[in-house]
Amino acid sequence: MKKFGLIPKLIIGIILGVLIGSTMPKEFVRIFVTFNSIFGNFLGFIIPLIILGFVVSGIADLGSSAGKMLGVTTIFAYGSTIIAGLISYFVSSKTFPMFISQMQNVGDAKNPEESLLSPFFVVDMPPLMPVMTALLIAFLLGLGIASIKGKTLYNMANEFQGIIEKVIKVVIIPLIPLHILGIFANMTYTGEVKTIFSVFWKVFLIILAMQFFIILIQFTIAGTLTKKNIFTLLKNQVSGYLTALGTQSSAATIPVNLQVAEKNGVSKGVREFAVPLCATIHLSGSTITLTACSIAVMLLNGMNYTFPQMLGFIGMLGITMVAAPGVPGGAVMAALGVLQSNLGFSEAQLALMIALYITQDSFGTACNVSGDNAIALLVDKVNSKFIK
Repeated sequence: MKKFGLIPKLIIGIILGVLIGSTMPKEFVRIFVTFNSIFGNFLGFIIPLIILGFVVSGIADLGSSAGKMLGVTTIFAYGSTIIAGLISYFVSSKTFPMFISQMQNVGDAKNPEESLLSPFFVVDMPPLMPVMTALLIAFLLGLGIASIKGKTLYNMANEFQGIIEKVIKVVIIPLIPLHILGIFANMTYTGEVKTIFSVFWKVFLIILAMQFFIILIQFTIAGTLTKKNIFTLLKNQVSGYLTALGTQSSAATIPVNLQVAEKNGVSKGVREFAVPLCATIHLSGSTITLTACSIAVMLLNGMNYTFPQMLGFIGMLGITMVAAPGVPGGAVMAALGVLQSNLGFSEAQLALMIALYITQDSFGTACNVSGDNAIALLVDKVNSKFIK
């Protein structure tokens, strides 16, 4: 019997949460709120370790294979991710207030969390270090390992990454549906869930439109510079897009994406280098989703944001998600620290971001891998003209 995927479990969790919140007494709902408090505190504890576990190894891996083609591919991938995030910021900032502000009454409390139920008790789990400290240490160690080519630290980083990935797969991911159940039960009991549902279906439609738009832009640029038919390139990419949509994994889509790159005329050496690398470092679709959802959550909670603040957030996303683990929702797990440190998200807001992101993760992944082939075309052009 095929196992239930994470998305069906999340949907069931949301439905059960709404039912429990609308039918059960206050004390019963507070049982789930208490679990949420414990799980949320554990999440806060593990975030710096996730950053250390994946960013150190990710940067070390990139540095160990340093070369001109690596630099070109990384610049294209990071640039595409930043541009996607900026498009998401400007579109979200202009469109979301048009329908989210209608849901907020001037007389209401600025932060909806103030009306949520409190847990029976709290178990403090202070993190070992602040998120920014973890990021700085990760960059320092990753770059240092790549520079000195130290095998001992490199092996330790990989083993620590394995431990953290195991924690995510065995503990965090299986418990997320229960965590989401508790969040929605709490929001339903206090009357906040109607606002969430009435807003986020519109948000998702806008996110999907932005993802299709960035794919069109990526292939328009790649097709124009390589003098190839844009519509043929887009047609070739359909198989890769649908594979990513079904598997919800960039890694699982690599074999299909390699075939697409071959159809596009990308040379063997470049496609076998650029496509697997971009599956790790290019996350334009994920950045669009995280940027849009974070702005929506902040608007719902009456939180102010500025362009410099969001620019820093988008810039950090492009780095931290490089090492996103190969599990559904890995990008949002890697981004939790940035959401917390740059935007000041609380545990409840982080949980909501996880739910919102994972429910459309397939489309974000499909957008990511589609852009990978546009980048492969550009790298092939640069390689044949300047590097080779």
